[in-house]
Amino acid sequence: MLHLPAGHRVQVSELAETPLEAIENHLALVPQVPPDPTTLRATDVIVQVRSVSVGWVDLIMTSGQYQHVPKPPYTPGLEYAGDVVWVGNAVPLEKVQVGDRVLSDGLLTGPRSLGNYQAYGGFATYAVAPAEAVIKIPGRFSYDEACNLLGNYETAYHCLIARGHLKPRETVLIHGASGSTGMAAVQIAKLLGATVIATGRSDEKLALVKSLGADHVVNCRGEDGGLRSFRDDIKALTGGRGVDVVYDGVGGDISVESLRCMAFGGRFLIVGWASTPSVSRGKGQRGAPNANVLPTNRIMMKGIDVLGCPMVISTVVDPSIRIPRLAQVLSWANAGDIHPQISHRFPLSEFKTAMLAKWRGEVLGGCVLHP
Repeated sequence: MLHLPAGHRVQVSELAETPLEAIENHLALVPQVPPDPTTLRATDVIVQVRSVSVGWVDLIMTSGQYQHVPKPPYTPGLEYAGDVVWVGNAVPLEKVQVGDRVLSDGLLTGPRSLGNYQAYGGFATYAVAPAEAVIKIPGRFSYDEACNLLGNYETAYHCLIARGHLKPRETVLIHGASGSTGMAAVQIAKLLGATVIATGRSDEKLALVKSLGADHVVNCRGEDGGLRSFRDDIKALTGGRGVDVVYDGVGGDISVESLRCMAFGGRFLIVGWASTPSVSRGKGQRGAPNANVLPTNRIMMKGIDVLGCPMVISTVVDPSIRIPRLAQVLSWANAGDIHPQISHRFPLSEFKTAMLAKWRGEVLGGCVLHP
């Protein structure tokens, strides 16, 4: 008989118009009764969560502005790490055992998954997952690092390698480089032998990005707080040629300016639009009434390839593309070649403060909750 103490979980009761409205009105910390093994599948595991990432997707999911909309009530937390406290009798011992330190695969369990485990996010004391959705924590990674691994580095891999075909000695311009996926992109680009120019709006944040390997950093914040033109900076850093690849997870005005910074025949990677989350309707409604727009004249005259890079959707359409990607990310992690950075840590009870810190851009790299 398994005896676990009661815990807590965060519950999204309904979708809001915006993430800020959701945080204020529709998210609450509620008691959690430990999962009952008699109600679970023989291929399931129970994880006691030690650390869970607070990601951008966790935020926009609460307003239904992410492409996948879980049905409330659900618990946020795409990626978590913790200790296995129960294993179904059909799970092979070589896969996972009680006591193992594991991380969750956010594509196979939790609110971004497509099966029966959507309600089991990591903003909780306990989570239930199918055994294939937990992976032993690699190398010397901490719980905090482990829950900031897969989503960030798989995204950067898919964008830079699978879509962007970034080559050694090419130059890549990485926007949002102090964010979790941006930092991952900086590290992977350097592993590939590329020259990295990273942008941001804070000298302090850019100093950290420089320490992670960026060759050059450019503060694109204007005196009025808006975006300043940085084309001349990029041209100077590239001898007037421009960059081969743009990694854009920011969107909006910075995307348009970036086209002016590119070499002929460059690849423009659309990773996201963090600066303009309201491109789509709230409350899970479909459509994009405020969609970002790129100038087709610049795209044509420079022969630019504009590439959409939806890592999750692409993997759902063709699961085979994940096999080499996941193997490489875990190999880099075990070898100590990649290092997730975490700047903010909070207890689970301060989940609203953590989510607001992420929303306001205060986080450098990752933000985690400790249930």
